[in-house]
Amino acid sequence: MRTLAPFALAVALAAASSVHAADYHAPKNGFGQPDLGGAWTNASLTQLQRPAMFKSLTLTDAEAAALEKRRAAMRAQQDKPSDPNAGAPPVANDPGGYNASWTDPGVSLGRINGQVRTSWIVDPADGRLPYTTAGHAAYIEALRKARNSWDGPENRPLGERCILGFGSTAGPPMLNVLYNNNYQIVQSKDAVAILVEMNHDARIIRLTDRKHLPSHMRPWMGDSVGWWEGDSLVVETTNFNPGESLRPYFDNSILLSPGAKVTERFTRVSPTQILYQFSVDDPATYAQVWHAEMPLNATKGPVYEYACHEGNYALPGILAGARQAEKDGKKIEAVDVSGG
Repeated sequence: MRTLAPFALAVALAAASSVHAADYHAPKNGFGQPDLGGAWTNASLTQLQRPAMFKSLTLTDAEAAALEKRRAAMRAQQDKPSDPNAGAPPVANDPGGYNASWTDPGVSLGRINGQVRTSWIVDPADGRLPYTTAGHAAYIEALRKARNSWDGPENRPLGERCILGFGSTAGPPMLNVLYNNNYQIVQSKDAVAILVEMNHDARIIRLTDRKHLPSHMRPWMGDSVGWWEGDSLVVETTNFNPGESLRPYFDNSILLSPGAKVTERFTRVSPTQILYQFSVDDPATYAQVWHAEMPLNATKGPVYEYACHEGNYALPGILAGARQAEKDGKKIEAVDVSGG
């Protein structure tokens, strides 16, 4: 049986964990709207789903500090300069990288009202995506296809093709990945624009009415309409493009059917933080509506251009490698970089 947990549940959970929000009122912009403008980041060691090592939604400060220290040591090891005398990498489908200098996943776990979070998902209580049996099978099949389709660029993931960012960075929902976790919000009287650093996606949220596009019109990132409820910007997105159903990135991977509805709330709870809440209603994939929340923290701008195609040597290399493997009669075995 499909359980419908109302979006109000996520709001109540957020209210309980964000007591200071009640005492803070966002400044108003020139249009009289709560001011969400500026550069923000969701870079964090916290992921969408809760790892098995954690048994609750929150950690103590001491537990968080110990984990962050271990991650910092691991990152320092990965970031060491390459040994110039090491020789060529081994012959393999994944010969490895030089170091981690280009990555920027964040250095700390997410904190909301001072509470350290082990997952963005708050409902279900276990912090895991509530796939139906059919939904999980569809997710696994979509991953299999993405990992093993080498015939041409049309079947490669959207990030490789410079159409949208990797994972679900563009959203909705907007999720953190390995790097480029910055956003710029710009407001006008009739619209809110969210510039996504990864792939330089620009998402436009209409504020003029709540009517969605006709069902046959399915832009990348779906069709978003928004309205103000007090200090919160509420955004409803439907009309998802079938081409962006799979959004693979380890434990931030999600599958959304074209019929999904995502509802988001952006509430500025301090001068340096926006509380970002979202729910996903997708009965074709999930057994219930699921809810999550994460902090968007103020960061120093500007958000620089992400030049994707200009330096996209990977895609022709991937396809050229596949053609050479075919000539050599070798079976191509995909490297799992997207979780499962």
